[in-house]
Amino acid sequence: MFGQIDPPHRLLMGPGPVNVHPRVLRAMAADMLGQFDPEMTGYMNQTMALYRHVFMTENRWTFLVDGTARAGIEAALVSLVEPGARLLVLRAGRFGLLLSEIAGRIGADIRTLDIPWGAVATRGQIEAAIVEHQPQVFAAIHGDTSTTMAQPLDGVGDICRRHGVLSYVDATATLGGMAVATDAWGVDVVTGGLQKCMGGPPGSAPITISDRAAAHIMARRHVEAGIRTADSRDGARPRIGSNYFDLAMVMDYWSEQRLNHHTEATSMLYAAREAARIMVEEGLEARFARHRAAGAAMGAGLRAMGLALYGQDAHRMTNVTGVHIPEGIDGEAVRTRMRAEFEIEIGTAFGPLAGKIWRIGAMGYNAMKHKVLITLAALEATLRAEGFSLPQGNAVDAARASYEAAS
Repeated sequence: MFGQIDPPHRLLMGPGPVNVHPRVLRAMAADMLGQFDPEMTGYMNQTMALYRHVFMTENRWTFLVDGTARAGIEAALVSLVEPGARLLVLRAGRFGLLLSEIAGRIGADIRTLDIPWGAVATRGQIEAAIVEHQPQVFAAIHGDTSTTMAQPLDGVGDICRRHGVLSYVDATATLGGMAVATDAWGVDVVTGGLQKCMGGPPGSAPITISDRAAAHIMARRHVEAGIRTADSRDGARPRIGSNYFDLAMVMDYWSEQRLNHHTEATSMLYAAREAARIMVEEGLEARFARHRAAGAAMGAGLRAMGLALYGQDAHRMTNVTGVHIPEGIDGEAVRTRMRAEFEIEIGTAFGPLAGKIWRIGAMGYNAMKHKVLITLAALEATLRAEGFSLPQGNAVDAARASYEAAS
């Protein structure tokens, strides 16, 4: 017989997931409802309205895909990209590589704009690649936690529309912490997750879809009632190659028709709704400023320890900071000691950065001054215990000064 689940009370200061806001946890404990009860559909409608604020959009089609953030990514790609259609992927880190991996399973004709890890693409580079490859869809990551860089997206939607290209952005790591300005960017589809800046648990993927993209997706609708199934034989677009991730069917489920597609993950709906309510109550600009202040203080404290930050300051995500592991220090030993002695988690890295940098987050419910200071103090003590020579107290003092300058 296994014991009752009783995880340690750990401060999660890595790249995600993060500690869940207590209000979200309480919301998840609410009772179940019937899928088509008016109270349930009312909560669904409220969730759609709340996430229009979160995504900074007027898009009608703004709802949830049940599953972790990757469920939203896969639903967007399988519903937008037809087998054999050309997809241009901006790749500047691990999660850009993920987009092309998913697209390969769809059978897309994949073209890439590859940027060195730690850098971002310019608008000129993006437009030149679109002109060269003439894709049906352009896909990019807003904030890639593998590199801790945020890709500028102003004007990208206009470029895509000018060339007749649909656009998709994965904003999993930035939604709720940085401005995900869907309408201002002019991007057609944006997906996110709860487990990072939204301060919720993994398991729900908010999504917003423009009318232009919705029309494209609906043209691939699979009609189950025997009227017609879209396929290439009758000149219609190929049907979406997934049932669960068929956004045309999911949109029918979230529409006024409430056509049954799946059983909504009720507790996750409650979580997503409460996470968005907290964000709207706080105010978007105040929320973004809180994350900027936490990220700046974390960076200031790390530099005060004599550590070098990874990547470009001008394009650094506000909620995750990459920092080079000092010469002669075992990065995993530091992470282990942080967990064992302080119950604090910081992140490791992927691919070419594995063993070279730590990724330290301050996002969502954890983007707070005291949590930043505690993390820096613990890291300073841990590094000293591991043999790294540094002056005592500088990190916390530098972070305090950064906060004072931001206030």
